[in-house]
Amino acid sequence: MNQTTPSYTLSDVQTDGPSGLNYRLRLPVPAKPTRCLVLLHGVGSNEVNMADVATGVDANTLIVVARGPLQLGTQQFAWFRVAFTASGPSIVPEEAESSRKALIALMQSLQARYAVAPLATVIAGFSQGGIMSASVGLSAPQLVQGFAILSGRILPELAPHIADKAALQSLRVLVAHGELDSKLPITWAQRSDQWLTELGVPHTLKLYPIDHTISAAMHADFLHWLG
Repeated sequence: MNQTTPSYTLSDVQTDGPSGLNYRLRLPVPAKPTRCLVLLHGVGSNEVNMADVATGVDANTLIVVARGPLQLGTQQFAWFRVAFTASGPSIVPEEAESSRKALIALMQSLQARYAVAPLATVIAGFSQGGIMSASVGLSAPQLVQGFAILSGRILPELAPHIADKAALQSLRVLVAHGELDSKLPITWAQRSDQWLTELGVPHTLKLYPIDHTISAAMHADFLHWLG
């Protein structure tokens, strides 16, 4: 996604003690949130760039935009390093695993601090943020109602950490992807669809005639799914 100015106000950067992750909140923060939405950006981006995805979400939702722990440049962050090769993306698995654990700690911290139940918590992200959303949801389904992968994928490296099938049945998942995606080809969405089916995870697959981005139609479908 391109750098955007959010259509609402964000808090200053806050640091979560248990996870060490930085994040911002949508303002005003609801006094008693009815649900929580955690949004994750893609590689080389930042939390502000993801904020507009929450436009249209009701005011009683605690909205958290989290920042990846790895700094790649000025206002450019990532959850793990990745190289795009002829044979597909090549990641640093130790960094992906560290970020997965940190995000789980962040989710637990937020739920305790704001008294939001796991069944009222959703995690979603674009590209690498979608990857991490799936990593959290599939490995710690007890912490979320569901997750959304927006132009992302499920890491094959996640396989050893996926929860038992019985624990995954309560999840609901959205996989949204561009048919013309030049960064993560549509085959990744198809693989996610197949893997989720094999795991018995209730999910919806939505495809769009777009490249590696979030279109207005994808955003509208995300809000509909979230609601």
